[in-house]
Amino acid sequence: MAKRKRKPTLLESLIPLISMGFFLGVGYGVYHFRAEILLICAAIVAGVIGQRLGYSYKEMEEGIVEALAKAMPAMLILISVGTLIGSWLASGTIPLLIYYGMKLISPKMYLVTACVICSLISLCTGTSWGTVGTVGVALIGIAKGLGIPAGPAAGAIVAGAYFGDKISPFSDTTNLAPAVARSNLFDHIKHMLWTTTPAWGLGLIVYYFAGRGYGSKEITSPQMSIILGTIRKNFDLNLILLLPVAIIIYFAITKKPTIPGILLSSFTASLLAIIYQKKSLTAVVEAMTVGYHSRTGVSVVDDLLSRGGLQSMMGVTLIAFCAFSFGGIIQKTGMLGVILEHLLKIASTVGRLVTATVFSSITIAIMTGSSYLSILIPGELFAPAYRERKLAAKNLSRILEDAGTVVVPLIPWSMAGVFMAGTLGVPTLKYLPWAVMCYTSFLVAIFFGYTGITMSPRIREDETIPGS
Repeated sequence: MAKRKRKPTLLESLIPLISMGFFLGVGYGVYHFRAEILLICAAIVAGVIGQRLGYSYKEMEEGIVEALAKAMPAMLILISVGTLIGSWLASGTIPLLIYYGMKLISPKMYLVTACVICSLISLCTGTSWGTVGTVGVALIGIAKGLGIPAGPAAGAIVAGAYFGDKISPFSDTTNLAPAVARSNLFDHIKHMLWTTTPAWGLGLIVYYFAGRGYGSKEITSPQMSIILGTIRKNFDLNLILLLPVAIIIYFAITKKPTIPGILLSSFTASLLAIIYQKKSLTAVVEAMTVGYHSRTGVSVVDDLLSRGGLQSMMGVTLIAFCAFSFGGIIQKTGMLGVILEHLLKIASTVGRLVTATVFSSITIAIMTGSSYLSILIPGELFAPAYRERKLAAKNLSRILEDAGTVVVPLIPWSMAGVFMAGTLGVPTLKYLPWAVMCYTSFLVAIFFGYTGITMSPRIREDETIPGS
């Protein structure tokens, strides 16, 4: 006979979250244990509470599988990007971008330039991961060559990549937020400019003044000459090597499936590696599988170019499995819903409603590591409250992105966080302070909530119509 289920209390719902905060705060932050085992420990705590609520192991396992199923498309993209990076390195595409980037970008303007370049690419493609995995890898390489610290460089890259991911009509989260809130896509994008533009602009100001300090550092010409000369000597550099980049951009703009675009770009890069770089088929396959291993004999260049491959993403995939296991249990057992219900009760004014929405999204992002869930769950729960207060749905969809989409890459155990850290080779907590736009957007949203600035009223019943 099945055990009778009951609704969790607030304390029971909070225990897994508090446990995860303790495990990660002490284990990861103090003792530097790997996050995977700490997330499993938090999932065990959630499982024990779930059994007290009447849920069987099989039912909680179903919750884990459901959470993983939702995350699987992102995981497949993640793994595919490993192949993309390896093939782009073997073909000379990334070395080409590094070579000309080092010649054109000065240390003083590097942070500003890196952020703007990633913003434009992600705006055109709608993908932060694709931007970081391709252009971002090249830019972090340029930073190393110019002597720019890795933390600021990665922060500028991540902030720029998420600028486009947040407001591009080609982005999945940009389409998901208005779909959940029942607002119009292009009204949503225009409304987001009120919070995104100030946060992005503040970041550029920080990068400009920080870059002036880097510009005063002496970059010796022998060092630059060695890096540029080694790349030029070991790679046949010509414009056709940009073809794999063009393929990725074309697939994104035309809204074609992401993974076929990545695989076609990787295949094209593999052919270019064989034709122009005289690589053997075995070497190309190895680059896509275990990563490209540079053997120029110059350590700084070899360290710069040795990365990528399917296997480089296995660690990222593992941590994602652990995080979604925890998230699947707390969703299946109703604990996450109880936490959000209590947050909704304290939202008695517009300012409090906005603040509750913001911290609900951030809470879910921390607990699940998923940008999709940090948009979906608060969107469903808070939509009636916005309608009751006669606030336009585009207010809700904007806040969901301000606190969901751009916050996730700042969480070390989230899929986005581990992807950015793994791809750029910079720990999440090291680039976090420099990803200015990612943590100032929700502060701007809260400010607008309490002042009423840009908080649009609902003017029609069907807000999916343009101009709502």
